[in-house]
Amino acid sequence: MAGTGESGRSSASSPPRPPPGFGEGVPPDNALHALGFEFTRITGDEVLGRLTVTEICCQPFKMLNGGVSALIAESAASIGGFMASGYKRVAGVQLSINHLRPARLGDRIEAKANPIQVGRNIQVWEVQIWLMDPSTLERKDLASSARVTILTNMSTPERMKNYEEGIKKYSKL
Repeated sequence: MAGTGESGRSSASSPPRPPPGFGEGVPPDNALHALGFEFTRITGDEVLGRLTVTEICCQPFKMLNGGVSALIAESAASIGGFMASGYKRVAGVQLSINHLRPARLGDRIEAKANPIQVGRNIQVWEVQIWLMDPSTLERKDLASSARVTILTNMSTPERMKNYEEGIKKYSKL
């Protein structure tokens, strides 16, 4: 999967960047962006993104902090839920995450979020966080598995329209 595919998306080694003017310069998720997380696919059916585990997202034992994994899970599910709900405001109401194996300093991880149930008022998403094989950048071992429940019947404030437009642009990359 090298280069650019028919869809115009960059390969796994060079994830797309938010387009200029995305939500007035705001990435899909500020907290994840600050940690170096890069979204590679955003749709209402799937959200993918990658992160290299750095000092800033590690616990003192040089392993990915479980809170960072929870942040990734809830953010990925919420962004997907936002799209799946027709761009209505969403709010996480429950998060359950199991940490199955450590991601160590320098490891590369990939998060994959998919809806299990998309209802009018509630969505349930499964988020898997995988360790990547450093030589192939393919998914290797499941590091964490999460289930996120989202409330989705909330109206979107007018000030969020820029964010909606940014997500629409970003999902087409």
